[in-house]
Amino acid sequence: MRAWNDEVDGLAYGGDYNPEQWPREVWDEDITLMQEAGVNLVSLGIFSWASIEPREGEFHWEWLDEIVDKLHAGGIGICLATATASPPPWLTRKHPEILPQREDGTVLNQGARQSYAISSPVYRRYATVMASRMAQRYASHPAVRLWHIDNEIGCHVPQDYSDNAIPAFRAWLTQRYGTIEALNEAWGAAFWSQRYGRFDDVLPPRSAPTYANPTQQLDFMRFNSDAGLSYYSALAAAVHAVDASIPATTNFMCSAGSKGVDYFAWGPHMSVVSNDHYTRAHDPERHIELAFSADLTRGTAQGEPWLLMEHSSSAVNWQHVNRAKDPGEMVRNSLAHVARGADGALFFQWRASRAGAEKFHSALVPHAGTDSLVWRSTVELGRCLRALAPVKGSRLVSRAALVFDYSAWWGLELDSHPNNTLSYPDLVLDWYKALWYEGIAVDIVAPDADLSGYSLVVAPNLYITAPNAAAHLAGVAERGGVLATTWLSGIVDADDHIILGGYPGAFRDVLGIRVEEFHPLQAGESHAVRLWDEPTTASTWTERLDLRGAQAHGVLEDGVLTGTPVVTEHTLESGGHAWYVAADLPVDAKRALVRAWADQAGIVPVVVAPEGVEAVVRHGEGADFMFLLNHTADSVTLEVTGTDLLSGHDADGSLTLPAGAVAVLRTPADAQPSDERD
Repeated sequence: MRAWNDEVDGLAYGGDYNPEQWPREVWDEDITLMQEAGVNLVSLGIFSWASIEPREGEFHWEWLDEIVDKLHAGGIGICLATATASPPPWLTRKHPEILPQREDGTVLNQGARQSYAISSPVYRRYATVMASRMAQRYASHPAVRLWHIDNEIGCHVPQDYSDNAIPAFRAWLTQRYGTIEALNEAWGAAFWSQRYGRFDDVLPPRSAPTYANPTQQLDFMRFNSDAGLSYYSALAAAVHAVDASIPATTNFMCSAGSKGVDYFAWGPHMSVVSNDHYTRAHDPERHIELAFSADLTRGTAQGEPWLLMEHSSSAVNWQHVNRAKDPGEMVRNSLAHVARGADGALFFQWRASRAGAEKFHSALVPHAGTDSLVWRSTVELGRCLRALAPVKGSRLVSRAALVFDYSAWWGLELDSHPNNTLSYPDLVLDWYKALWYEGIAVDIVAPDADLSGYSLVVAPNLYITAPNAAAHLAGVAERGGVLATTWLSGIVDADDHIILGGYPGAFRDVLGIRVEEFHPLQAGESHAVRLWDEPTTASTWTERLDLRGAQAHGVLEDGVLTGTPVVTEHTLESGGHAWYVAADLPVDAKRALVRAWADQAGIVPVVVAPEGVEAVVRHGEGADFMFLLNHTADSVTLEVTGTDLLSGHDADGSLTLPAGAVAVLRTPADAQPSDERD
């Protein structure tokens, strides 16, 4: 199979292109404008099934043939979709059984998109045939660079509870457990008389009188993630049966808000990992969440370059208040993704729609046309990406890792817990922000990832911890590194069973502590903490904790737990360190801890920079590329050296970076000091 980015000249640039929404006279203008902007790759046909096959068996390929040829003649490559992201109305009318259902039995009808049950054998049959037809018609076309399999699988229907799911879920459980006795043990089915006599008795965890079995809920989330991957694999196999040389992908949604899919499990099945990301308009630190998403995406790609398949030129249409981006923000957002491993920046969408649910979603060509800030930014970004062509294929290397786990997310946010208001990704993101502010480059990894290259591993709120994962993480400290974890880590095993003997069960020994009881706090409640010699506060969570070999660096100073340790360190015979944080602390306290951990691990920031200036290094075969992004409203001066690929100017020990600006310095490999070097 050929590499996707070898087929694209430089970094990829473009977006979703929906010519079926526009008269043909607009198409030629589109090609001309794409050339002006430097677009070299568009995603085509994502929602085109009803235009291609308006009635069953009646195919209208002419319009698609024409635009494929026009794009090729204009020097623009195509990421061609399977057209299966939204079934045409005739299909759901003929086969209403393919429609998905919520847990309360509500049927999600035709009229939006993604109106199919992921496990429906009928829909899979139709979708696979459609994907095969697309491949048979276009796989040999020289414009096709990449297959776009479906679209944002699991976005709107992360779990389908319809009758389609019943036999598929039972088959998945049979494969996982083998016997009904093993399922009963894993599900703790003796509780509330839930013991099953056979797999045919099992249903999805639909609406029930009160709390559903938690392990049943957890397994159903795992099943739906696997079902989505199975669906992707079926369509990818269909197009590869025609031509196995064209890479295939589907767009992930790696972010702090997309819960339904375990993207670490999906990543190895992609020819290239691609991701959609949209900034959170309400968040003044949205650029940090963007960095988190990009690092998470790179983690699912196992460090390989990836593709930003969608983001927005300005406002979206689906948040409560859809904020327009500031001047320069579009370019800075795009280059922030490139800094963290993307080998291209694509958008939703090329031309803003006149009608439909996303008509107020921004695009590269806005409703205002080319006399607009957005279009000028579109052209400027194209110039920047062309200048950054040497960056293609380079990689990031970090000595610090942040652990993120989808099973822990699913398990921690189940019902009937000590605190039912917690958001796992936001808890992890808070620690990521502390690392970001301290300039520590991190890889975001799964608990079972290879950790041998990391001297610092931070694993916050890892609620579900399988025995092998616990030993794997403890090994970081046992070989002389620094392991840091927090409250609600190591609490249950993979079946959501409490690890007995005192919390945090899976990590008690390596941490040198024992927690007797949780003391979660009410909203707005906090307690005073002394961390080293500095006052701070504990909110959300506290614990009754005893030292079993560890030393305390922070203690509670008021309330019933006065004097109880809040921050502990266990120094091992290996010289390694295992830290535990028993409460939710404010960001300044988290930053102080990150500084201490990084110092123990021998990690320094990529570059000494004012707060709000982001520095990231990509390493190529003969050169390093330092991305410097100024997210502040002030001009800053940095002590760096290299040639700025964007301006062409040399920085000989000093660089002035204006407010909101970006520079990308090229230097000989290893010329820049960073935390990525021993």
